[in-house]
Amino acid sequence: MDQQQDQQRRVIRVLVVAQVLGGVGAGATLSLGALLAAETSGSSAWSGMAATMATLGAAAAAVPLASLARRRGRSISLATGALLAGCGALLAITAASLALFPLLLVALVLLGAGSATGLQARFAATDLATDATRGRSLAVVVWSTTVGAVLGPNLFEPGEVVAGFLGIPPLSGGFVFSAAAQAAAAAVYLLGLRPDPLLTALRHQAAAHPAGSAPPQKRRGLTILARTPAARFAVVSIAVSHGAMVAVMSMTPVHLHDHGAGLTVVGLTISLHVAGMYALSPVFGWIADRAGRTQGILVGEVLLLAALLTAWRGSESEAWVTVSLILLGLGWSAVIVSASALLAGAVDVGERAPVQGSSDLVMNLAGALGGALAGPALVLLGYPGLGLVTAVPVAVVLLWTVARLSGARRHARVAV
Repeated sequence: MDQQQDQQRRVIRVLVVAQVLGGVGAGATLSLGALLAAETSGSSAWSGMAATMATLGAAAAAVPLASLARRRGRSISLATGALLAGCGALLAITAASLALFPLLLVALVLLGAGSATGLQARFAATDLATDATRGRSLAVVVWSTTVGAVLGPNLFEPGEVVAGFLGIPPLSGGFVFSAAAQAAAAAVYLLGLRPDPLLTALRHQAAAHPAGSAPPQKRRGLTILARTPAARFAVVSIAVSHGAMVAVMSMTPVHLHDHGAGLTVVGLTISLHVAGMYALSPVFGWIADRAGRTQGILVGEVLLLAALLTAWRGSESEAWVTVSLILLGLGWSAVIVSASALLAGAVDVGERAPVQGSSDLVMNLAGALGGALAGPALVLLGYPGLGLVTAVPVAVVLLWTVARLSGARRHARVAV
C-alpha cells in the first residue's frame, strides 16, 4: 500500500507538470485562434470557427485516446494526444504562412486533441487513488490548468517577436510556443508515467481476483453507462454543466461590448471566470471526498443556477454580470471535480477508460452545442433570456441530484 501511495504521489506530480505545459500550449493558441481565423479567411465572421473546430477536435479525440489508454496505458495515450496537438500547432503555422483557411481548420481540430488530453489527465490522477482521496487527486490536476490558462494568453507579444525572427506571420508566433510546450508535455508523460498508473491498477485488480476467475468483458463506454446509473448521472451532470457554462461564457464578451463595456472590463470578467473554474478546484475535491460526490455535485448545480439567475436579473450591470461569471466558473468546477470522481468510482477499473472517453465525448459535444445555440439565443432572447433558458437544464439536473440524495437517505434508514 505504501508503494502504491508513493507511486500515486509521483503520478500526481508528473500530471501537474504536464498539465502546466499543455495548458500553456492551449492558452497560447486558443487566445490567438479566433484572430488567425479572421485573418486567414479574410472575414471576422469566421472567427468563431476557431473554438468550434477545437471543441469538435477534442470530442473526436476523446474515445480513441481512451481506447488507446486501455490497450497501451495512460502514458502512451496522453503523449499521443499532446503530440497531435503539437502537430496541429505546426500545421497552424503552415496555414498562416500560406493563407490557407481550410488547412487552419484542420490544424484547429488537431489542437483540440490537446484539450482532450487535458481532460483525460484528470482521470489518470484517479487510477491509483483510494476512494477517500480520489476527489482531491483529481482536483489538484484540474487546478494545475490555472497556470497555463493564465500564462498562455500573455504570450502574444513574445510570439510576435519569435514570428519576426522566424519570418512567419505575426499571429502564428504563439503557435511556436504551443508546439514546443506540447512536445515537452508528451516527453513528460512518456518518461514520467513509469510504471503506468492505469496498467498498474489493472494488474492490481487481476491479482485481487481469485484464480481462474474470468476477466471483465471489454465493453464500449456507452454500453457501460447504459447499465450503470451512478455513472450515467455523473456524465449527464458534466455535460449539462459544461454546455451551460460554454453558452453563457461565450456570449458574455459580446453582451458587455454591446452595452459599452471596455476591453479592460471584458478581460477582467473573463479572467475572474477562468479563476473560478480552476483556482478553487482543490476545495471542491476536498468537499467531494469528505461530504460525498453527489453532495459536491449539488453544491455545483446550486452555484450554476445562482449564476444563471444572476445573469437573468442583473444583465444591465457590469458588476452583476461579473459576479455571475465568477459563480458560473465555481459551479462548473464543483460539478466537474465531483462528477468526475463519482464516475471514476462508479465503474470497475477495467471499464474506466472507455467510460471516461465517452464522458469527455459527450461533454465536448454539449459544449459545442451550447456555444452554437448561444448566439441565436442571444439575438432572439437577449442576454437575460439566454441566462433563463440555460437555467432550465441545470435546474433539471439539480432536482435529479436532490432526488438521488433523498433516495440514498431512505435506503440508509431502511438498512438501519
